[in-house]
Amino acid sequence: MQRPVDPNDEALRAVTPAFCDYTQQLLFEEIWERPGLSKRDRSLITIAALVAMYRPDELGAQLERGLDNGLRREEIAEAMTHLAFYAAWPSANSAVSKLMEVLDARDRASREGWPA
Repeated sequence: MQRPVDPNDEALRAVTPAFCDYTQQLLFEEIWERPGLSKRDRSLITIAALVAMYRPDELGAQLERGLDNGLRREEIAEAMTHLAFYAAWPSANSAVSKLMEVLDARDRASREGWPA
């Protein structure tokens, strides 16, 4: 399974410094900060795009970001149900599995007193 891109990951930076810089500066500091959409809405759009393109390796990190940005579990689940009919059932099915993994991990962290 592919790791989510963390532009602060020194091992990744050693191999692809420009990629890390673009991710941090262009994507996170510019695109995600534009005033036209809330971070919550950007998260929903990003999750939908990743489900539609069948990108499960990237989806986990974006599900976490979406929850942190105010999306409710039920909203993400409903989006995935809706996408099953527009993006393909297998894509949505895989996305639901990834959502369950993320939610289980967050629930465990919460029970153990760690920030979710």
